[in-house]
Amino acid sequence: MPKTFYKVMNIRLKTLLVLVPLLLAALFKGYMRDTYQSDTMQFYEAVENRSGELEFPKRIAVQDTVRLQRYFNYIDSLVVAYDSLTNYTLSEHLLVRANPWVITTLENTDYYRMMERDSFVYDQKKQIVLRPMDSLLIPDSLAADLMMNRIERTHIDVNIPEFKLRVYEDATLLYTFPVRVGQNRKRYLKMGDRMTDLRTKIGKGEIVNYSRNPVFYNPVDGKRFYLTKRDDKRTTLMPQVPWIETEINGIRNGQLIHPTTNPKSLGKAYSNGCIGTSEADAWVIYYHAPVGTKVNIRYDLNVKDSLGNETILKDIYKNSYLKIDEIKGQ
Repeated sequence: MPKTFYKVMNIRLKTLLVLVPLLLAALFKGYMRDTYQSDTMQFYEAVENRSGELEFPKRIAVQDTVRLQRYFNYIDSLVVAYDSLTNYTLSEHLLVRANPWVITTLENTDYYRMMERDSFVYDQKKQIVLRPMDSLLIPDSLAADLMMNRIERTHIDVNIPEFKLRVYEDATLLYTFPVRVGQNRKRYLKMGDRMTDLRTKIGKGEIVNYSRNPVFYNPVDGKRFYLTKRDDKRTTLMPQVPWIETEINGIRNGQLIHPTTNPKSLGKAYSNGCIGTSEADAWVIYYHAPVGTKVNIRYDLNVKDSLGNETILKDIYKNSYLKIDEIKGQ
């Protein structure tokens, strides 16, 4: 045999020795992938077909990175998937309240908190809320009942001249947040097409709705906007933080509880009637105020300070709200 023949055979043999292991590895990898997908499908089929055997509490591992822009979709998908498997009504608020670290994570998407860490955020929706291998707890029925009972006993109190919003569970104070309130004047608003009293309305009512991905319109000229200039003069996209709608004295007058992108206005009569909070505080309020939560908006000048001493607040509306009958129904 010529030497060239042996050379060619030797090269082919070496090539086969390289290709065969690679081919086997690829086949094995494909087999493992198909097996994993098959096992996953069988798991979900087992969950669907034998839901009574699923035990709670149960931790659900997060598989992918979840950014704020699809956070609500992800949470909703979990609620839909597991609500039929629990012997209680699973809701977004219940699920997140069972995992309070999620609220803390959402608080930290606040633009100004990020700036304190030297991190400028132009588009807050791109921030990460959940990471792979984070886990969310689906509570058992006992824990869920206790949590739902706490949620039902929660109410919101706003004292206008104090510029404070408080969250209570019965008589126990959970949180106190600084807010801004409506201005003491009337102004023509294009969205209402009339002269509007901008003072924040007093009375009792409840949370009736919320917008988790709000669309922004200037109430003065009715034009939609997408950008905001921050207190530090930088421009960003508007953040995706839920807006909460109230009904006070049986009237839905557009008086919302929502975040402001300019927290320097907190502690002032600055808004067009809404109750403004910081972005971080808005997340906490949202998850303590599902639809049906009771709200009391009052105008009390006589209050006690942190030491229990009585003090009289500045009358920002100049006695106009001391005549309660004047404001009801406006």
